[in-house]
Amino acid sequence: MKPDRDVAIWFLDEPVRFYRRGEWVADGPLRAEGFYVESYCQPGCCRPCSRPSGPFPTQEAAREWAGGIGRAFLIGDKAAHSAFEDEAKQLAQTHMIAVIGASGRSGAALCRALREPFRAVVRSAAKWEALGIDAPHAVADLQDPETLRAALAGTSVVISCAHARHIPAILAAAPEDATFVFMGSTRRHSRWPDSHGDGVRAGEAAFLASGRAGFLLHPTMIYGAEGEDNVQRLAALMRRLPVLPLPGGGHNLVQPIHQDDVTRSLIAAARREAAQAQVIVIAGPEPIAYRDFCAAVARAAGLRPRPVLPLPASLLAMASPLARLLPFLPRIGAEEIRRLTEDKDFDTTAMREILGIDPRPLAEGLRQTFP
Repeated sequence: MKPDRDVAIWFLDEPVRFYRRGEWVADGPLRAEGFYVESYCQPGCCRPCSRPSGPFPTQEAAREWAGGIGRAFLIGDKAAHSAFEDEAKQLAQTHMIAVIGASGRSGAALCRALREPFRAVVRSAAKWEALGIDAPHAVADLQDPETLRAALAGTSVVISCAHARHIPAILAAAPEDATFVFMGSTRRHSRWPDSHGDGVRAGEAAFLASGRAGFLLHPTMIYGAEGEDNVQRLAALMRRLPVLPLPGGGHNLVQPIHQDDVTRSLIAAARREAAQAQVIVIAGPEPIAYRDFCAAVARAAGLRPRPVLPLPASLLAMASPLARLLPFLPRIGAEEIRRLTEDKDFDTTAMREILGIDPRPLAEGLRQTFP
């Protein structure tokens, strides 16, 4: 491959443009919306000679690709040119993904990690724009079928990080040929009834009865996300208390999962072909007694593990409203205390074998959470 300065300059000028799905370019309409890099045209040409490369998920990704292939043309690097061309061919086969709940913790983490083109579906444009993620978005109310249908139009994969109670509405609004990845919660396995768990169970039942294909992922307690209030709140509590009161001494099991492993699981599920609806629990690699989990969090946060004070769950639940009167203590609800009295340990075989995700050990995840 010989160096070609004219072509190199074309791409180094970053000829990036956002196209809508169905826009006609060169010899036909585009299948997916997103950011594209215009193909090289001879000087004096008045229209695109071939289809643009893409779609890229963000403007920055398109610019990065254009700069890379431009440098390959500048120095005549055949291997690099071939690699960039292969990437463009793969992108051309990609369909648009919709990410519902994109401005929430898990949704934002997913959007920052996605390499495929996606459209964020959010309730507030201002909240989405404040995240600074360079990707198209659509505003929709999950309780408004018309706005939701419009936001999902033209998408082939729908990933929802919204509460699972919205699954019936999403199924009804999505294109007929779409596949799905929903986030649920292992709260659906709790013996303590509440509206959160009931909503997850109802959403799961609707998905399994729908005849649609995809995955419903039930994560355990998620930690490590920006702004999360699980381990951060626990660390804040231990900074203020000399002892740690726990129901039954904190011997019940938990199996927390790091946010990055939740993100990896969502992406893996979106890339898998599913013939029917499948439900998978995603969790950390092994269960741990809650008291030991607290000690691990303390050490990661630079604290001395607090002695555990065993107390009846009923007493702690009755005392929990008092935390509102003590502003220096994080709020902990009675329902959270009740859930600490049940084991939350799960089999991760399906997560490993179907999704191909090996979750990181707790110690590693906590090191990332408290650098």
